[in-house]
Amino acid sequence: MRWAVILAGGSGTRFWPLSTPRVPKQLLPLCGAESTAEAAVSRLTGLVDRSRILLVTGRHLAGPLAARLGIETDNVLVEPVAKSTAPALAWATHVATRRDPKAAVLSLHADWYVPDVAAFQRVAAAALEVAEREPCLVTVGVVPTRPETGYGYLVPGEPTGSAFRVARFKEKPTPTAAEELIAGGALWNSGLFAWRGSVLRTQLERHTPEISRGLGELDHGNVAGFFDGAQEISIDVGLLERSPDVLTVRGDFAWDDVGTWEALARVRPPDSSGNVLVGPVSAVSTTDSIGWSEGTPLVLAGMNGIVAVAANGRLLVMPRSKAAELKQVLDALPRPVREV
Repeated sequence: MRWAVILAGGSGTRFWPLSTPRVPKQLLPLCGAESTAEAAVSRLTGLVDRSRILLVTGRHLAGPLAARLGIETDNVLVEPVAKSTAPALAWATHVATRRDPKAAVLSLHADWYVPDVAAFQRVAAAALEVAEREPCLVTVGVVPTRPETGYGYLVPGEPTGSAFRVARFKEKPTPTAAEELIAGGALWNSGLFAWRGSVLRTQLERHTPEISRGLGELDHGNVAGFFDGAQEISIDVGLLERSPDVLTVRGDFAWDDVGTWEALARVRPPDSSGNVLVGPVSAVSTTDSIGWSEGTPLVLAGMNGIVAVAANGRLLVMPRSKAAELKQVLDALPRPVREV
């Protein structure tokens, strides 16, 4: 049986003030008519049965996400506390394996932009096939389209069947290093993973002491105890970068991690001046800017390279180049202003 785990945690602070606890980032139509979470579920149609899709999220997001996505209650896994992706995926994979001892699991995130669903499914199926055949962890390496410094990279090594062994990983390189990696054939480490449940368990026991000591708590149904004893660590750092048993499948589809307002310039069509405008937004003598309004008419005049968002009684204006720093901006605001 093939299973899928959709990771849908996070507060979406980098899309403030549009993203709120009531309507989090994952449920916003950032890339088009449907939300990124809805698109993630739709993307699995024909690849994984909806009854075998597990959603991992936080307590404040569980209700809104489950209602919108039509995920069965038993398949909504609410983390007692967020401790990054390694504990979340260990738990979700344990649930899938408990229900189906031969489970092959595909892991993905709820905030991606993937316009070519057929290409995505072809590559995801190939990754699952490798995971079903080999006692290994599989990561999809997406062909880079730019020297992105906010993503992790992987360097393919020796071929093995339809995949390649991962020679090494590199997290968030400098622009020069990113260009050198791409020139050498490196791929983006997309976060689209595949493995058999039994293989992930063995690999965690061998390489990830930060959480492996508590895996027995999951065996006894003590999810809170497992998370209480687990350290906060990502699956990439805690396992993939340590294991010698990681293969990669080449992903030849367009992919974007929609993490900040800046990403909208890549996933939505711009006007003739390079502006991405959503809602009642007018641009006069303005270029390369992002404008979003939920109702209040917003006018951008004589601007270049800014983000302007009017939503939930708040107005945000900042340079596009600083969009990734929005969380730090929010931390500096008074709580009455920050909380919407």
